Amino acid sequence: MADTTGNTQDIGAQDGPGPQPRRSSWRYIGPGIVVAATGVGAGDLVATLIAGSNFGYTLLWAAVVGCLVKISLAEACGRWHLATGRTLFDGWAGLGRWTTWFFAVYAVIWGFVYGAAAMSSSALPLQALFPDVMDLEYWGIACGLVGLVFVWFNKYAVFEKVMTALVGVMFVVTVYLAVRVTPNLGDAFAGLLPVLPDEKDSVLNTLGLIGGVGGTITLAAYGYWVNAKGWTDTGWMKVMRLDNRVAYITTGIFVVAMLFVGAELLHSANIAISSGDQGLIQLGDILEDRYGSATGTLFLIGFFATSFTSLIGVWHGVSLMFADFLARQRGERQARADELASGRRERSWTFRAYLLWLTFPPMILLFQDEPFRLIIIYGVLGAAFMPFLALTLLWLLNSSRTPREWRSGPLSNGMLTVAGLLFLVLAVKQIWDQPWSEFF
Repeated sequence: MADTTGNTQDIGAQDGPGPQPRRSSWRYIGPGIVVAATGVGAGDLVATLIAGSNFGYTLLWAAVVGCLVKISLAEACGRWHLATGRTLFDGWAGLGRWTTWFFAVYAVIWGFVYGAAAMSSSALPLQALFPDVMDLEYWGIACGLVGLVFVWFNKYAVFEKVMTALVGVMFVVTVYLAVRVTPNLGDAFAGLLPVLPDEKDSVLNTLGLIGGVGGTITLAAYGYWVNAKGWTDTGWMKVMRLDNRVAYITTGIFVVAMLFVGAELLHSANIAISSGDQGLIQLGDILEDRYGSATGTLFLIGFFATSFTSLIGVWHGVSLMFADFLARQRGERQARADELASGRRERSWTFRAYLLWLTFPPMILLFQDEPFRLIIIYGVLGAAFMPFLALTLLWLLNSSRTPREWRSGPLSNGMLTVAGLLFLVLAVKQIWDQPWSEFF
């Protein structure tokens, strides 16, 4: 993203000698690829497919706006880490104890439910590819254990390389499918005009698509991955911004490609698919019937890459956040950016304890019905996190906690405000839609 601080000085200009700016170069790219891969999960692909199926190309502009909103959020996270040398949780803790309680409850409940969802999502394409090997639950357990072992024994550098390889698989598959369905480019360009569909709840559906383009707690993890990469001061600011743009251009390509598939393959034939991960299995069957078994198999491989990158991305990124949270609770006051860059956080018992929490307790949910009340609480906390992220970033980056030259300018403030309001509306809707009468 462009310089959103409103700062006209050179990068790294501080009171007195500051870190020398690094030249913005493609060879440094890494954390952006990781956040793009983690943020775009099977649910995002299904939501985009359904949008294309229901509205054709009409909401293409909304997908693009969603990417721009996430660029501003991720840039703000990275800027906080580089400008202050402090982690995002350290910033949150300075806003009051309420942030600590929110994150603690969120991390425990969200991790328990998400762990099961991530394992199940990764298992679905494997069971479809190898239907006679074992049941879905055991595929899920296998995915969780592979993710645990991989993250446990590897530091960030290896993790980034594997994520980049899996993103390559996702990129090839989604772009191939977009080309294979032969998109109507005239209609696609027309879809860039901000027009709402003539349907009931079209505004909320549009806002949901904007808010759902790769937006989860992994946006907050971006700053942690920036530090884990070894970027610890403002000399890396230009590099971080290039990296962030690459992240959401990549995300945009994934999302637009799947919207093309939904518009051409499903909308034109008036085919409906399920709203859950099973919708992607249905799409694989449709692709196989239309274009042959090779295309169907290729899609399932891409589906697995999409789900598994989300799994190991959360296993790594949110575990880093949780380790930082507990370190702050224990009163540690080290230079946190350097602590993350050294790799010590990835070897800490707190990092590994949260890894175990994400892996083993959720396996219970693979074998039984989801606990109804817990799912409602999970939905409420998940809905609240994105407005919490946007509005606290707005607070932190306009206060004395951030060096003056790196505070948000009008563009960043405008985008963070839009993001905060957008996610607040979506949170209210999601909380309102929960079946509260059955909860009590």
